[in-house]
Amino acid sequence: MTTNPKSLTSAAFDAADRSAPPHSRAWRRFQRNRAAIVSLIILTLIVLTCVVTIGHSATQYQSQNLDYNRHAPQLKVDFAPFGYDTLGRNMLWRCLFGGLVSLGIGLAAAAIAVVIGTTWGAVAGWCGGRTDNLMMRFVDILYGLPYILLVILLKVAFEPILIDYLNATLGPGSERIANVVILFLAIGSVSWLTMARVIRGQVLSIKTQPFVEAARAAGLPTRRILLRHILPNLIGPIIVYATLTVPQAILQESFLSFLGIGVQAPLPSWGSLASQGVQAVNTVSSFWWLLLYPCGLLALTLLCLNFIGDGLRDALDPRGQK
Repeated sequence: MTTNPKSLTSAAFDAADRSAPPHSRAWRRFQRNRAAIVSLIILTLIVLTCVVTIGHSATQYQSQNLDYNRHAPQLKVDFAPFGYDTLGRNMLWRCLFGGLVSLGIGLAAAAIAVVIGTTWGAVAGWCGGRTDNLMMRFVDILYGLPYILLVILLKVAFEPILIDYLNATLGPGSERIANVVILFLAIGSVSWLTMARVIRGQVLSIKTQPFVEAARAAGLPTRRILLRHILPNLIGPIIVYATLTVPQAILQESFLSFLGIGVQAPLPSWGSLASQGVQAVNTVSSFWWLLLYPCGLLALTLLCLNFIGDGLRDALDPRGQK
């Protein structure tokens, strides 16, 4: 009877995988997902390009090429890799700086959503009973409201207050800072609902496990049980849904900026650049690149983030791999 060397190699690999630490096993499973690895590489290149060029893009995104304005539209894309917009501004620097704004708002909003959703869901799941019912009914009410309406209400209510505060502390001209801060606070404040439901379900399952019952029997305080026994078992779902919340927040910012209630000019974002590109595409003189580049970068970033989120979900799910 002969033994297949490939089966021996596979068995040895599986045995080594099972004996490795949990984070090593998760990383090995993530590496097997080629789509996630390629997406991680592409996303890293996009982020590094936006970050490395910030010193130049932050000063050049408003600079105008007057020769282009005088000879447009004949020059079109001849003088820059991404061409110029209708005011003669370099689209490469505007897309890079706009990407930094969109990514920054998306990451900040996702962080806020993770903190609120994790805290809300953990408290609801741990307390149970009437407290759980009351907290989750509040989540259901927010689910029934359009998020655009909530964002507009938050902007109208708090943006003037923040502008007055920043003008008093930083001096006049702080409207752009206030606009960006309120935008990611508003998006983060309405993006935590799914996270809260997921964490609540996880806590309801974990708190019935024997190790939690043993901690209760030992007389450990609730705070210690939550921080030392419950929260470490929530790291996987938190990471996965945080990764999936980032593209959602970026898409919401881009959609709001596309509608004109997000990032305000002259500060660019991928959504506001796409909005300007739609207005510049017409049957008389079509500046197609004004719509192609920001939409292409936005779509590529969202696609990469979703593939990475799917890869992390499979890698951190202990039931997905043996």
